[in-house]
This record gives sequence, C-alpha cells and structure tokens, in this order.
Amino acid sequence: MTDAKESGPGMLARQGSWLENYRPRLRMQEQGSAVSVGDGVVWVAGLPTAAMDDVLAFADGSRAVVFDLTEELIGAILLHDTGELAAGTGVQSTGRSVSIPVGDALLGRVVDPLGNPLDSDPAPVRTRWQALESPSPPITARDFVREPLYTGIKIIDTMIPIGKGQRQLLIGDEGLGRSAIALDSVINQRGREVLCVYVLIGQKRSTVVNTIETLRQYGAMDYTTVVVAEASSLPGLQHLAPFAGCAVAEFWMEQGRDVLVVYDDLSTHAKTYRELSLLLRRPPGREAYPGDIFSMHARLLERATCLNPSHAGGSLTALPIVETKLGEIAAYIPTNLISITDGQIYLDRELFAGGFRPAIDIGRSVSRIGGDAQHPRIKEEAGRMKLDYLQFLELEVFTRFGARLEASMEAAIRRGRMLRELLKQDRLSPLPPTSQLSWLIAFNDGLLDGVQLEAAKPLLAALDAATRQSGLALTSPREEWAAAVAGWLGAWMKEVAP
Repeated sequence: MTDAKESGPGMLARQGSWLENYRPRLRMQEQGSAVSVGDGVVWVAGLPTAAMDDVLAFADGSRAVVFDLTEELIGAILLHDTGELAAGTGVQSTGRSVSIPVGDALLGRVVDPLGNPLDSDPAPVRTRWQALESPSPPITARDFVREPLYTGIKIIDTMIPIGKGQRQLLIGDEGLGRSAIALDSVINQRGREVLCVYVLIGQKRSTVVNTIETLRQYGAMDYTTVVVAEASSLPGLQHLAPFAGCAVAEFWMEQGRDVLVVYDDLSTHAKTYRELSLLLRRPPGREAYPGDIFSMHARLLERATCLNPSHAGGSLTALPIVETKLGEIAAYIPTNLISITDGQIYLDRELFAGGFRPAIDIGRSVSRIGGDAQHPRIKEEAGRMKLDYLQFLELEVFTRFGARLEASMEAAIRRGRMLRELLKQDRLSPLPPTSQLSWLIAFNDGLLDGVQLEAAKPLLAALDAATRQSGLALTSPREEWAAAVAGWLGAWMKEVAP
C-alpha cells in the first residue's frame, strides 16, 4: 500500500516539477576504458580525476573501486563482475565512495559487504547509507571503558574481563575454538541490549551456514547482522567485509547503543589484501605483505571505542580473530594485531588436546583495560584467582616427579585442580554473571574443598539452576550470597549422598 501511494500523485508531482525546471545544457564526463581484467583486478586507462576509493561503473554493469593509482593507469578491485567485462569496456567514475545501507532493518539479516541480501528475504529498507571507510572517533568524543561485556565464559568473565568499547583479540591455531568463543559471546548478549555484527571473511560455505544456523537456533539472529564474503566471492568483497561490518556497527554506536562486532578472521583478510596488493604490483615487505597492512588493520580497529555522553554514549566492542601456525604468536600479522588491540585471549593446542575446554592459556592471555569495567563484586571474588592458578600450575610440575610435598602445598594443588575443573565449560552454554558469582563464592569460602573432581560439573549445574531461581543480584550483600550458596551446596550433597 505504501509503495502504491508513493508511485501515485506524489511521484507525478515530482516529475512535473523536474520537467518544468529542466534546462538543456552541455555535459562533460570523463570516459575511460579497461586495459586488462583478471583475478578480481582490473586496470583502467583514462579518468584523470579519479581518486582512491572511488567507485567505477563499467558499461557492462560491473562495478569496481579504485585501489591503486599510477602515472598512467588506475588499479581497481572488482566488487561485481557480470562475466562480460573485458579489455576495451568503457568505464566512468561515479564520484562516490563505497557505502552500505545501515539501520535496524539489517537485524536478523545476512548480507554481503555491499548490503545485498544473501538470505531468502527481500532487500532491507534502505533509509541511510554509511561509508565503509570513515575516520575513527576523535579523542574528545571517547570515554573510559566502564561497563562489562559478559561473554558467559567463566575464564574470560572472571580472569580476562572485557569491557564495552574494548578490542580483545582471539588468537590461536586453527580448530582450537576461536570462533566458538565468539559465537558464545554473541549468544550471551540475548536480553542485554547489545546488538551484534558477525563478519565472516573468506570462510567456506559450510562454515557460513553452520554459523548462521547456530545463531538462529539460539535466538541470536534477532539482534545480529551477519556480513558474509565467502571463499568463492571476489577478493575485493573479502577485503571490504570487515569495513562493512564496522560501518553497520558504527551507525548503531552513534545512536547511543552498545554493539559487539566479530571479525572472523583477520588472518584471511590479511592474505586477501596481500593477494590484491601483489596483483597491483605494490612492493612487498615482510612475509610479502604490503607496508601498509598494519595501518589498514589499525584504521579498522581504532573505530571500536566507547563514546562519552555528549556524543550519544554508545560503544563498539571488537573481537578480531587471528590464526597462528603451530602456536607461533611472533608472526607478522599476530604481532601487529596484538600491538593494536587492548588484550588477547590465547588458545593453546596442548590444553585442547588435554581436554581443557575452552583451551585458553591463562598465562599468555591478558586484558589491559577490562578490569576497570569488571563488576566490583566479581572483581573482589576473582581478585587473586589468576595468580593463584598460575602458581598451582608451577607446583603441579613437581608432582610429576613423585616428589613428597608439604601439607600446605598438597592442599594448594588440590584447590588448583578443583579450580581447573570449575573453569571447564562446554561450548554454547554461557553462564550469567550471577551464576559465576555463586561458584566463585563457593570456591573462595572453601565449600568445595571436600568435593571430588568428577562431581564439579553436576555441582556447577545445580548451583546455576539454584541461582537462576533465587532472584539474587550481583548487588545483593555477600552475607546473603554466602548463606544461600552454602544452603544450595548442602541440599545438593544430601541428594547425591549414597
């Protein structure tokens, strides 16, 4: 009905006004031509006023964006290829940069980096366009990271906390659960008024489908937009994918909302950028990457921040993912991203093989600013837990040699082993912060000292169920929490006692 009204008298009136004011005049427009086409790159002659990031329109309907300028030719990366583009095809500059439609209409949708729908639904209503490349917020618009962003993962929320507006790197070898942590974090935002953007860069179609189905299964698509540039897409789209996801999230941040964006993953993005740069004959640097690879990723991640109240007070939290080879974090791209971000969560293959999931190496993981955003009650309970756990790992080495230990050291090792069992967690089972506080209090008060290790998992499930039904909040007095936890554990032990 709305479309019919807009296409009726209103449209006729606008057309009539345009015809009345129309004056024929001489128009001059630059015309270029394609010189060569291949591997997602096109060289163009002509168009002397074309600038970097300008969108080029070819006569056959193909689209490209200016990526490199030389004295004689323009190097462009294809965004849409009709299959008929060939040398000699005419081309004009649109004078516009690449942009994507943004807004709430994208929630629950799967789109490509240009905003075209990839699901079976009609194209989203395009009310506003956002440039993919935009300056990061100035320092005067930023605020301190003050509020926690809960992932639902016990190790992270207690020992490596993340705040809204933080950039936290997920780093590790392939197959260790980096994407699983990101998915858990997105799923845990349900009901927390945090919008999510999940960017899939160069992934196989089966991986893309599994990710989307998982988000749908857990109801996360209601507040999530998925930006996809799969492995079979043009390299230009894979290069623009993280910037498109950031632009979608940035619009919501500017509206005063909290947004979480996941880049899965920036290793593939860096390889795509290297491929395009080499095809465009840019000089290679370390590991054949171009010299501006650091600047490109810094430009992307610097847009994640927390805005102050005078600038709407929104936040954009970034979870970039990067792959290592055989645990080598000193490679070029991982070290770049470690230096750009506010901390990293490192996944270790030995822990994964030993059955410790999520396989997060607490000693190598750090959150530089997340502690300032952690809730005071959880921060108080988990204050020395990371240090005590690392000391336990050192003490445990002595037990491998059959050495006799003092009673105090044996007690510390028993507590450390119980803590290790408590920190284990199945994927897609995030815990609310109140449930995490309950087991922290139980552990710190020594209520779990006599519990067998194999009973840790059912005990945690019982604590979680009791906490959800209790109505206790993080702000409730500790005495009330301690009494409730002791009562729950007592009731549970009576039930399981033979």
